[in-house]
Amino acid sequence: MKKTNKWSWLLTTVVLTGLWVLNGLGPIEARGQTLTPAARISLITVSPGSELYSSFGHTAIRVYDPGVGQERIFGWGTFDFRTDNFYVKFLRGTLPYTISVTDIYAMMYEYQIEHRTLREQVLNLSAAQRQQLFNLLMENYQPENRTYQYKFYYDNCATRPRDKIAQVCGDSLTVPTRTRSTGKSYRDWMNDYLGEKPWAQLGMNLALGTPADVITTGWQAMYLPDQVHDQLARSTVRQANGQVVPLVASDTTLYQAPNTVKKEVPFIFDPNVVFAFLTIGLTFFTIRRYQRGRVDRWLDRLLFGTAGVLGWFLFLLWVGTDHGVTAWNPTLLWLMPLHMPLIYWATGPGTTARRRSVYFGLTAVLILVGMVVSKVPGGVDILFPMALLIRCLVNLQLSRRKALIPVV
Repeated sequence: MKKTNKWSWLLTTVVLTGLWVLNGLGPIEARGQTLTPAARISLITVSPGSELYSSFGHTAIRVYDPGVGQERIFGWGTFDFRTDNFYVKFLRGTLPYTISVTDIYAMMYEYQIEHRTLREQVLNLSAAQRQQLFNLLMENYQPENRTYQYKFYYDNCATRPRDKIAQVCGDSLTVPTRTRSTGKSYRDWMNDYLGEKPWAQLGMNLALGTPADVITTGWQAMYLPDQVHDQLARSTVRQANGQVVPLVASDTTLYQAPNTVKKEVPFIFDPNVVFAFLTIGLTFFTIRRYQRGRVDRWLDRLLFGTAGVLGWFLFLLWVGTDHGVTAWNPTLLWLMPLHMPLIYWATGPGTTARRRSVYFGLTAVLILVGMVVSKVPGGVDILFPMALLIRCLVNLQLSRRKALIPVV
């Protein structure tokens, strides 16, 4: 009997709690709800976090209607780690992202724990525009419309709120920087946020192709939450009476994160330092062996084999994914996929000097071109190709002298 009473009490508590939450948030699946004149819609901007997935910040739309005590914050940055084949879908760019709904208290609690600043911009929208935007958000939240295919530069948690606002404002919205060149590419903007994560920065830059090097307009730069915040703050909207007013009526900091000591990668583990030591060591070793008329085939197979494996991975990101920004990758000129298996073709038993000359000669040309056109910041696109280039030149020189004494 005690057990029954205990579970009955627990069930009652859960039900009452659920009813209280629904009373505050309203029936989220309901359509056609009318906002009161006191309702306001605002843009919430969250500063970047320490984790890689949060490095660029977050944007959401808040609908607050004090007339009926209801609030909803719509965000488009949610995904589920339990999704089948999660990592495969993530790498291929087919992982479904969804719109989710929360409230300001839960949101502030989450980001206070993560020490991330929250800013709120109340939008200067008419009653009709507020209602239209709310209806659009509610329609987007329906189960059949909730998911979308995330695109890093083109369709993400920042561009979706921007597009919804632009959709309801139509021609009345003026964004002064919409078509103005920023002078910075998608890649440049991205690297501004990855300076404290050099290995992540290196990996992402190696994976990106020429679409990332397109110089952005102000509109395109709004794939970043901070840019959505800053550019909408300079935008205007024309009201029904013809009056032009600022789109943002007020800009308030809801929570200011404390200044924390930023974690930096120790100098010795910085990728540029690591590859600099690697290149210097390989160069010194190669020259010493060259002076003795020798070349180590195991080292060639290790270096060019590794380059080939990495090249195949980048090639698959190009042809086998839907990211849209990994195509036409110039890094493939020096991380050429065909290094694996061609390095064995050029250095195997019985290989002729002519075959080695053809392979290492063409590889040297590709590496030089790749070093010129590559956009990887920091110098790794010079250091690692330089190590490969030195091996190519030594092999060509020794083949020309016909003094090759391989050491297996």
